[in-house]
Amino acid sequence: MALNRSSEYLAGVVDNLRKFPSESEWVEFKLNFNDLQGIGEYISALANGAALVEKPHAYIVWGIEDETHAIIGTTFSPLSA
Repeated sequence: MALNRSSEYLAGVVDNLRKFPSESEWVEFKLNFNDLQGIGEYISALANGAALVEKPHAYIVWGIEDETHAIIGTTFSPLSA
């Protein structure tokens, strides 16, 4: 099921995730991580982690620095991976 979310909504989600003190079992920040096998493993782990802590969603956010949560940007393109 595809959800059409506005860019304002998505920006708000990212801003809220950046406010957490660190990554968690359901939130992961990446810069240019493009290993397809690794992405699949992260998706599985994050989905399981979200279920364990009763979160409705899990997130991998590209372009955010891990430690500072600064917006850095990314060269990752899922269509060309």
